[in-house]
Amino acid sequence: MIRTAHSEYAPADQAWSAYEVGGGEETIGRGPTPDAAIADLHELMEMPVMSPQSGTQGFRGFAAVGLVNPKTRENVGSVLRAAGCYDVSLVAISGMRPDHYMGRINTDTQKAYRHIPTLRVPDVFDAVPFDCIPVAVELLPQAKSLVNFVHPERAFYIFGPEDGTLGKQITDRCKWAVQVPTRFCMNLAATVNVVLYDRIAKQIREAA
Repeated sequence: MIRTAHSEYAPADQAWSAYEVGGGEETIGRGPTPDAAIADLHELMEMPVMSPQSGTQGFRGFAAVGLVNPKTRENVGSVLRAAGCYDVSLVAISGMRPDHYMGRINTDTQKAYRHIPTLRVPDVFDAVPFDCIPVAVELLPQAKSLVNFVHPERAFYIFGPEDGTLGKQITDRCKWAVQVPTRFCMNLAATVNVVLYDRIAKQIREAA
């Protein structure tokens, strides 16, 4: 079953993930009007564009990613690929399933594990850098919408599995919880890409 951000919230300890995998038919949402799309395009064209070599250099702080018991090896590889695209400084993986997720994965086309410290830890909080703010990405009643979320300068984003939730033992230890407002749930890798893109897009706009 696919649950959405607009569904009734479960209790915090039973909250469902923003990227839980489920079945159902694909639905195409109603897009913007042509005028609105053109206006958005003009706005993007006026923004500074980074070269592939520049990455996020020049921005203060850093982003790190924590994965709790990810479900599939392929999604872990896609998260590592996103980490390389968005200049993530650290990826930490915890849980019972990821023992065979370390090393080369087909979906990690950049072989990001060779360039980004990738840790296997018993507790994801063991990898949180000093003075870095843990942010749970989870559908919770108190979660802030990503649309208006102000990203910490030093952020450790924690994502749960597609077939489960982070749980109170993790969300209660995070300073912030954030959710992606979507009609249907995204998978783990898609959610990581959206959150990291949102971070860098806001950095670019602030610097413009």
